[in-house]
Amino acid sequence: MRIVVTGGSGKLGRTVVRTLREEGHQVVNVDRLGERGAVVHVDLTDYGQVIDALAGIDEQHSGTDAIVHLAAIPAPGLVNDVATFRNNLLSTYHVLQAARRLGVKRVVTASSETVLGLPFDVPPPYIPVDEDVTSPESTYSLVKHLEEQLAIQLVRWDPELSITAFRFSNVMDPEDYAAFPSFDADARLRKWNLWGYIDARDGAQAVSLALRNAKPGFERYVIAAADTVMSRPNAELVAEVFPGVEVRGDLGVNDTLLSIDKARRELGFAPQHSWRDEVAPG
Repeated sequence: MRIVVTGGSGKLGRTVVRTLREEGHQVVNVDRLGERGAVVHVDLTDYGQVIDALAGIDEQHSGTDAIVHLAAIPAPGLVNDVATFRNNLLSTYHVLQAARRLGVKRVVTASSETVLGLPFDVPPPYIPVDEDVTSPESTYSLVKHLEEQLAIQLVRWDPELSITAFRFSNVMDPEDYAAFPSFDADARLRKWNLWGYIDARDGAQAVSLALRNAKPGFERYVIAAADTVMSRPNAELVAEVFPGVEVRGDLGVNDTLLSIDKARRELGFAPQHSWRDEVAPG
C-alpha cells in the first residue's frame, strides 16, 4: 500500500516506518521534524498543507491508500494546555477530514493510555483496566478522548471508513530496558500506568495488523506489552498500591494489567518482545 505516516520521526514512528517498509509498503514520513530527504515537512495544523500532502507530493508519492496518524505533542506538560489542545485536536481533525475528502478508507491513529485515567491518582474502577474505562485527567488526555469521539462520528457519516485508535502504553526501545530492574525498589514509581509499557516493535506490529485486518467503522484498543515493567508479582503490587480495587479474573504473576485481550481477539495482536529478554530482572 501507499501509506502516509504522520509523526514518523518520533519514537514509535521511526519503528513503524521501518516495519512497514520492510513489509513492502511505500511509506512517506510526514512530520515537522526529521532530516531532509527522509521526511516531508508538513504543518498538520494547516489543513491546506495536510490535504495537499496526502493527495500527492512530486516524486514522493501520487496518492494515499492508508494513513497512520502518530504526530502530536506526545505527553501532558510539555507545552501549555491551550497549545496542546489546539495542536493535537486540530491536527487530528485535519488528517481525518482530508482522508474523507480524498477517499482514503483506512486510518490508524494514536490515542493514548492516558485516557484510561492516568496517573491513577484516582484508582481505576477495576484491574486489569480495559477499553471500557475512559477517565481523562489532563488536557492531553481529554484531547485524545475527543479524537476518539470525532472518529466515531466520522465513520457514522462514512460507513466505508475504517478508523482504528490505539491506546498505546509507554513506548520503549531496547536501550531503555536497563533501567527496569530499579523499578522494583518502589512500587509507586511506575503505578501511574499500572506498571505498563509497549516495545516499539510490538507497537508497529499492532499498526501493521490494523492496516490489514481492521473492518469499516471505529474501534479502539489498548496496546501494551504482555508483561509489566516489574519483577514483583502483580498480587503484591495491587495489594500495596491499589487496595480495595476490584480485581477481575486472574492477574497472573507479571501479566499486563492494561488488558490487551480485545486486540488479541480482534486483530491477532501477539506481543513478541519483553524487557526480560534484554535485561535480567533484579
